[in-house]
Amino acid sequence: MNASRKAVWGWALYDWGNSAFTTTVMAGFFPVFFKLYWSGSASATESTFALGVANSVASLVVALLAPVLGAIADRGSAKKRFLALFAFLGSLMTVGLWFVAQGDWKMAALVYVFGSVGFFGSLIFYDSLLVSVAPRPKWDAVSSLGFALGYLGGGLLFAANVLMYVKPEIFGITDPQTAVKLSFLTVGIWWLVFTLPLLFWVKEPRDETTLPLGKAVKAGWGQLAGTLKHMAGQKQIFLFLLAYWFYIDGIDTVIKMAVDYGVSLGFPSESLIIALLLVQFVAFPAALLYNKLAQRIGIKAAILGGIGAYMAITVFGYFLVDVTGFYLLAGCVGLVQGGLQALSRSAFARLVPVDKSGEYFGFFNMFGKFATIIGPVLMGLVTQVSGDPRLGILSLLLLFVAGGVTFSFVKVSRA
Repeated sequence: MNASRKAVWGWALYDWGNSAFTTTVMAGFFPVFFKLYWSGSASATESTFALGVANSVASLVVALLAPVLGAIADRGSAKKRFLALFAFLGSLMTVGLWFVAQGDWKMAALVYVFGSVGFFGSLIFYDSLLVSVAPRPKWDAVSSLGFALGYLGGGLLFAANVLMYVKPEIFGITDPQTAVKLSFLTVGIWWLVFTLPLLFWVKEPRDETTLPLGKAVKAGWGQLAGTLKHMAGQKQIFLFLLAYWFYIDGIDTVIKMAVDYGVSLGFPSESLIIALLLVQFVAFPAALLYNKLAQRIGIKAAILGGIGAYMAITVFGYFLVDVTGFYLLAGCVGLVQGGLQALSRSAFARLVPVDKSGEYFGFFNMFGKFATIIGPVLMGLVTQVSGDPRLGILSLLLLFVAGGVTFSFVKVSRA
């Protein structure tokens, strides 16, 4: 394997590793376990609100840190070092969920927040390394490869974790609760192991302007001020980030709150976990095929099509009546989720200066995380005030409509 292909696979394998946090922890077992094990005495609406707040706090921390960390990483050629720091934090906190006692929902929420900060923080530097591992014409394909491997890797470990949960006796595990806590342990180790190929195989470009880390901190703040001034005159970047703010909010909220929504409707937790597995294995080939679709119809049309699909998914979610419908909903999400995320990343890469990719992707992640401060709280608050979780999921339609309308004004290069 030549150096360039090795770098692409090393970069993409990080998605394979960290996606286990998204599947097993964030979307899968944590919402169920938080509701039934760590906050079992609370009502469904109260635990939904608490989970929404925990997700939003993690997003707020990363949103505030993202731009300046990106600028510092640019000036110090330190993207890989920052990525390693956040990945280690996230994997360590995920392992730490094993030690949280039953009923201690505050500690569970705190450990989960730090784990989420590690996950989201590492993505600032992971996304920005895209421009280093592949030439510009390959950005769409490489970005899609990363998401596809993420769904496959995260799905495979999640499948093993689900088997541990459903059939604990096969693994010599005494009960399903222990199986879930062991699953958190496996995610932390898996994430750490598959961070290593990126650290060893991806070469971060260095030039004569690279500074030692201490000086890079000071220079990063100065660069950040200059970039903010520059961005004020970049209408297309501003419109893209605003649109992304809206529609990625809806996507991330669906990822984080779907299982909680199913539990609130009274669906069996085992069926909800199976639905999440369905998403992973549908999304693996779909992310690659969505890139092929974008090559035919253009990246802008493909992104708008994905946003439109999420509008339909949100309305369909309001009318759910049984588990079969939830499975169908999961399949629809799998068809568009990875492709829309991958193309958003590569579309933004087209708009920004390559030598400031860390900082600009810091803003990219900042807007995404500020969005997910609103989404989970919006869904949780509407659910709590109305007493109807269906209205909570329907409220997300506003975000997809706003995102689609705003993105329609963005001019993205087709090439």
